[in-house]
Amino acid sequence: MTSDLTSDLGSELGSARPRPPAVAEADWQRAVDLVRGHDTVALACHVTPDGDALGSMLAFGQALRQTGRRVVASFGDRSFAVPRLLRFLPGQDLLVPPGEFPAAPELMLTFDASTRDRLGLLIPAARAAGELVVVDHHASNTRFGTLHLVDPRAAATSVLVEELINRLGLRVDKPIATCLYAALVTDTGSFRYSSTTPAVHAMAGRLLAAGLNPDEIARELWDRSPFGYLGVLGAALSRAVLEPDSAGGAGLVWTYVTRADRALNALPYDEVEGVIDVIRKVDGVDVAVVLKEDDAGAWNVSTRSKGAVDVGRACAALGGGGHPSAAGFSATEPPDQTMARLREMLS
Repeated sequence: MTSDLTSDLGSELGSARPRPPAVAEADWQRAVDLVRGHDTVALACHVTPDGDALGSMLAFGQALRQTGRRVVASFGDRSFAVPRLLRFLPGQDLLVPPGEFPAAPELMLTFDASTRDRLGLLIPAARAAGELVVVDHHASNTRFGTLHLVDPRAAATSVLVEELINRLGLRVDKPIATCLYAALVTDTGSFRYSSTTPAVHAMAGRLLAAGLNPDEIARELWDRSPFGYLGVLGAALSRAVLEPDSAGGAGLVWTYVTRADRALNALPYDEVEGVIDVIRKVDGVDVAVVLKEDDAGAWNVSTRSKGAVDVGRACAALGGGGHPSAAGFSATEPPDQTMARLREMLS
C-alpha cells in the first residue's frame, strides 16, 4: 500500500520511482502485518549511531506514531548520547535509555545493525523479542532476527525504511523526510559514493518535495565543528603517512587521533569523524584510514576507498564490516600494530 503523498510524488517523478528492494514480497507483507498487529513497537539501531542508523529509526518511529501506536526507540550505548552532529534530527522524544527499553518486546525492529552484537546493551531485548524484524543494507548481515528486510543493493537502510513506510500507507511529512534524507546523504557520502544511483536521486527528490531544507541539513552534518576540532585535525595531519605501494599497489594514506589529542583541545570523541574526509582527498591513493582512540583507550578504525579496493571485506576479516567503499572495525592494539594487520587484509 502506498500513501497519497507518496503516490503524488511518484507520479511527478514518473519512471524515476525506484523498484522495490530485493526483499521477497512475502517478507514485506509479513512485516506490514506484524506492525499492524501490534499496538506497541520497540525500535533499536546500532551502537554509536550514524546518520543512517538514527535517521532511519527516528523516521520509522515518527511514521508509526501517526497511527496512535506506542513507540519506544533506543540504542545500546552505556553513555546513551546522541552525537552532536545528529541532534537536529526530529523525533528524539521517542528515545529512551537502554535501561527503560522493554526487556522482552513483542515486536522489535532493528535498523542498520548487521549483527546482534552491534546492539550493545539491547542484545538481551533482541534475544527475548517475540518477533525481531531486521532492517538493514549491509552485505555482511548475519540475519539474526525472525524476519529480514535486508538488501545489500540499497544505498542506505533508509531506502528500505521508506519502502516499508509506503507499504504501510503512512504519510512522509517534513520531519520524517528530514530523517530519511539525513540518513541517505550520510551513507552515500553526500551522493559521492558509487552507491549513488538514479534511484537514490529520485528518493532524494521525493524527500525534498516533502518540504525539508537540504541546506540546513548539510550545514548541521558537514559545516559545523568546535574550534578544538582544528587543533585535533592539525595533530592528525601532522602525523599522516603516505604509502603509495600499499593496498596491492593502489596506495594508502593513514593517520590517527589519540584521546590525548582530544583532551588537549577539549573535543568529544564524536567530533573527530570528519578527519577521514580530509585525508581521503589525497591524489594517487585509493584507501584512506583513520584510527580514533576512544575515552576507554580502544581504537575505532574508519576506512574509505575510491573504488579499487574493497575495504568492507578487509574490515570484515578483522571483526568489523561495512561496504566496499566505507567500512570500519575496532582494535585494542596501538596504531602501528593495527595497521600491520590491516595492510595484510588490503594486499
